[in-house]
Amino acid sequence: MRRTPSRGITVVAGAAVLLLGMAACGTDSGDDDKSGGDNPGSEGFTPPDVPMLESLGDPEGQVNILAWPGYAEDGSTDETVDWVTPFEEASGCQANVKPFGTSDEAVQLMKTGEYDVVSASGDATLRLIAAGDVAPVNTDLIENYADISPFLKDQGYNSVDGQMYGVPHGWGANLLMYDTETVSPAPTSWAAVFDDASQYAGKVTAYDSPIYIADAALYLMNTQPDLGIKDPYALDEDQLAAAVEVLKAQKENVSEYWSDYLKEIQAFKQGDTVIGTTWQVIASLAQSEGAPVEAFLPDEGSTGWSDTWMISSKSKNPNCAYAWMDYIASPDAQAQVAEWFGEAPANPKACDSVTDDTFCETYHVSDADYAAQIHYWTTPIEQCLDGRTDVKCTDYGDWTTAWTEIKG
Repeated sequence: MRRTPSRGITVVAGAAVLLLGMAACGTDSGDDDKSGGDNPGSEGFTPPDVPMLESLGDPEGQVNILAWPGYAEDGSTDETVDWVTPFEEASGCQANVKPFGTSDEAVQLMKTGEYDVVSASGDATLRLIAAGDVAPVNTDLIENYADISPFLKDQGYNSVDGQMYGVPHGWGANLLMYDTETVSPAPTSWAAVFDDASQYAGKVTAYDSPIYIADAALYLMNTQPDLGIKDPYALDEDQLAAAVEVLKAQKENVSEYWSDYLKEIQAFKQGDTVIGTTWQVIASLAQSEGAPVEAFLPDEGSTGWSDTWMISSKSKNPNCAYAWMDYIASPDAQAQVAEWFGEAPANPKACDSVTDDTFCETYHVSDADYAAQIHYWTTPIEQCLDGRTDVKCTDYGDWTTAWTEIKG
C-alpha cells in the first residue's frame, strides 16, 4: 500500500502537483505492526542472524538509494528542489537514486543486493527483516537519531525485541474528508462511510487497495467488540468475513475507489464525491483549489503510515549508507522532504526549517497523542500480530482475494 507523493503544500500552491504512482501492498510473509501504544507486532518473531555495523570507517564514495519518489530529490524533478546534492558535497558519497513504485517492487529489488538503503513502508519492513535482506541499525552511529520523535521508535514495524532495524522517516494518518456544504451535521465517526453511507449514496469514496480492509476492521474493533478484533491487521477468518461484509455494504454507495489523489480532488470539487477517506496533503490541496472540504481524524482513530530508512544486509557501501541515514534524519533535510512530499517529518526539529509556519501544526508533527491513534499499515500474516497463538490469522493473499470479491 502506498500513498501518492505530493510536492508539498508550500511548493504546489498555484503550480502543478507532482503526480507519482501508487503502490500496492506486499503479498509475501511477515510485516510490521500498528502504531503507538501497546504494540505486540514483532514479539516472538526471530529474525535471521545478520550482523550490525559496530563502527564507522571511511566513506566508499557512493551509495545506492532505493526510494519512494519524492524522498531523494536531486533537482531533476524541479531544479529548486534538491537535498541530495548537499549530501553528496558534505559526505563525499555520490548518491545513485532509484525510485520505486510499490512496496512489492522495493522488496524484490532489495533481494538483489544492489542497493544500500531503502525507504521502506510498513507493508515491507518485516518482510525485509524476515528475509535477512536488511541489517539491524546501530543507532549510536547516527547523530540525528536522538532527535527523532520517541513515538516512532521501537515500534513493531521498525524493530524486533528492542533492536531497531531502521531510522524513522515520515508519517501520517488516513483521514475522513467531507463536503461542508452537503454533509450536515459534520461527521465525527467512520460510521459516516460505513453504517450511514446510504445517506450519501453514490457519492462515497474509498481507498482502492486490499489494505483498506483494515479501515473496516478498525471500525468494527470499536463498534462490535464481540468480534474480538484487537488489531485491524490481525484478522482471523471470521473477523475478515465481518470486515468484508461491511465493505460490500459500503460498495453500494461508493462512487469511485481512488488511488490517484488528483482525481479525488477533482471529484470533491465537482460534487461527484462528498465524503470518504483521504490524506492531509489532499485535503490541503483541495482547499487551496476552492473545494469546500474539511478533513479530520475520527473518534475511532485511523489507519496510516510510517516509513523507515533501512540498510541492506549486503550493502557494499555501509559507511555511505549510514551517512545517508544520518543526513536524511537531519532537521533541514527532513523539513524539505516533508513539505515536498506532504507528510509529518520524523524529526520535529524540522519545524524550525519549514517555510510554512502552519505546516507542523497541520501535520501534528509533535503530537504524540494524535500519533497514538494511528494504526500504521501492516501486511497481514498468518502469525497473528495481536499476540494470539490459538488461531491462524489471514494473510495478505487472503485480503487480496477478499478485495476482489468486495469490488466485484
